[in-house]
Amino acid sequence: MGVAATITLYAPSEAIARAAATAAFARLDEIEASLSDYRSDSEIVRLAAKPGRWHPASRDLTAVLLRAREVGAASGGAFDVTLGPLTRLWRDARRTGRLPTLEAIADARQRSGAEHLLLRGSGERVEIQFTRAGMGLDFGGIGKGYGADEALRTLVAMGVPRAIVALAGDLAIGDPPPGAMGWQVAIESGLERGAAAPETLLLAHCGVSTSGDLEQFIEIDGVRYSHLLDPATGVGLVVRIAVTTIAADATTADALASATSVLGAARAGPLLAQFGGWARVIDSAGRAIELGERSEGRGVMNGSAVMDLLDPLDPLDPLDPLDPLDITDSARSTSA
Repeated sequence: MGVAATITLYAPSEAIARAAATAAFARLDEIEASLSDYRSDSEIVRLAAKPGRWHPASRDLTAVLLRAREVGAASGGAFDVTLGPLTRLWRDARRTGRLPTLEAIADARQRSGAEHLLLRGSGERVEIQFTRAGMGLDFGGIGKGYGADEALRTLVAMGVPRAIVALAGDLAIGDPPPGAMGWQVAIESGLERGAAAPETLLLAHCGVSTSGDLEQFIEIDGVRYSHLLDPATGVGLVVRIAVTTIAADATTADALASATSVLGAARAGPLLAQFGGWARVIDSAGRAIELGERSEGRGVMNGSAVMDLLDPLDPLDPLDPLDPLDITDSARSTSA
């Protein structure tokens, strides 16, 4: 994930708040060890290095793969976590400033594709098999949402349900703050930050994800290539788009945002409807298009978001029972 993980919560005391946050960050470490494609010792990297055989999958890997498969099938392949070889290719392009060759893209596509990743079993006894050498998984379009969900679940289990967990543009939102109907969450209304006044949504018990090429892209010969890849071509998206999605959980919202970015507003409606999601799509002309229905509790307000990243060196003030405690772990380098 390579992003700061921020937890904002309300708790009876600072001691309880810190204990719960510590457990939530530890849960993120567990997920990192399973889903990161940056770490050579992660579960997905180790298993991909041994193709042609069945491997037991951890609970985290199983959960993310199953949801990824659901969204992948429903999107007609627009969402695909098996694009690891292509992801590595385009990461190198962003680092070197040189486009991948057509031959390199074709080779990486041969080692990608959901049909080359097999699953069998059910419940807690699921096994996976990579059928081709050189395959790899990339959970960049779903892993942060899953991490946020699991961190929030950890907080709730420790008696701290009034919380919001943020991993970059992915939010898992729990019970609302005391005396409020929801958390205020600002979403961008343009393709560039500050191009239009953000809209503030009042949200609780849901997941939110934002996807686009605002920060991760490469421009070569006047063409802007997004870090978001189109599975149909193996090339980064070249049509500007920004997507914010809301779903029942952050895992689903994350995957829907990634898929909607590839599909575009014209084709994403049925996918969002299938998962009960809502999306705001900013197209290449800067027009805002809403898809899906805003359910109860997803009201619109004026104002700005209460979620700001806390500098980890800032001292924490004594916790007022009515004030939230922000805890940020910017050293978190979770890379799913």
